[in-house]
Amino acid sequence: MLPTPRTVTSPKKFIIGPGLLSQMHDYVNDFGNNAFVISDEFILDRVHNQSTKAFQDAGMSITIERFNYECTETEINRLGSLAIENGANVIVGIGGGKTLDSAKAVAFYHKLPVILYPTIASTDAPCTALAVIYKDDGEFDRYLFLPQNPDAVIADTDILAAAPARFFAAGVGDALATYFEARACYQSDGINLVLKKPSRTGLGLAKLCYELLCENVAAAMDAVNNKVSTPALEQTIEATIYLSGVGAEAGGLAAAHAIHNGMTAVPDLHGAQHGEKVTFGLLTQLVLENAPQAEIDEVIRIIKTVNLPLTLKDLGLKTFVEAEWRKVAEIACSKEDTMGNMTMQVTPNDVYNAMIAANSMAERYSATQ
Repeated sequence: MLPTPRTVTSPKKFIIGPGLLSQMHDYVNDFGNNAFVISDEFILDRVHNQSTKAFQDAGMSITIERFNYECTETEINRLGSLAIENGANVIVGIGGGKTLDSAKAVAFYHKLPVILYPTIASTDAPCTALAVIYKDDGEFDRYLFLPQNPDAVIADTDILAAAPARFFAAGVGDALATYFEARACYQSDGINLVLKKPSRTGLGLAKLCYELLCENVAAAMDAVNNKVSTPALEQTIEATIYLSGVGAEAGGLAAAHAIHNGMTAVPDLHGAQHGEKVTFGLLTQLVLENAPQAEIDEVIRIIKTVNLPLTLKDLGLKTFVEAEWRKVAEIACSKEDTMGNMTMQVTPNDVYNAMIAANSMAERYSATQ
């Protein structure tokens, strides 16, 4: 039997800069002439205003459809049927992580190219060959592994800078875990997100992601808080959207995302962002690893700089119920998830204990300025 190969995978194109939404027809034209656009509701009017006439003037067709909030099989099937009805030959996703994952899934099922416009830098979803599918009640269902990455990811900094600071912070939280999870996966010689072995290049991209956050996060938040684009913001967006996605995909995930997936079973936390829950998952992973104090201090500094929630209470937990969190630990240790990429054997009891300790640690740091 041949050994499992190591991989580096990436979108064909990653483009970052201001004013790119109005140029959508140029990017679509590389892949097709009849676009089915799946858009978040809040930017729907802007997409119509900036894209419809430009498509018509270029002799191209466009259909714009509102995304219905959750990336489920039900929604993916609805959108796919509409795309086929309209004769689409390219899918465009414009919105947050769930919108983009839905666009990727529709494109996969119907064998069409896909172009993604993230509107919030809240996750690394745009760049990965992966979609996270949820059940109709909002609980995590499964990963949909895709044969290739998106054809193009267009990061319009005018849009991303104007998004609420909380979403930007959530992207920082998601990206913050990238290096630590990739490091664990590489050290354990685990399995990455394309079901191959992690590569040294993937680990290097994950480390660069962390370095850009360490260097730029404070100045980037200044830009986001004032809704302006700056070099520090642009470098942070490179980290949160591109490097986090490619680094996680080639480097692999570990405890932080597995714990996030377990936390989707807690009703109190359904209002928390993906990256906010991943942040708590990262703190738990660092406890499991007994990470050096200096490493924990720097992670906490970044979390506080972007005002991410630290404690379970900050995340929205009203009452701690032990049985509920035992279930979180059980889900996190599922054989289908990424806990197996840790360097040590981790049991549900280990995860439960580490979550309790991580929350206590978070409360201690939260009390200090």
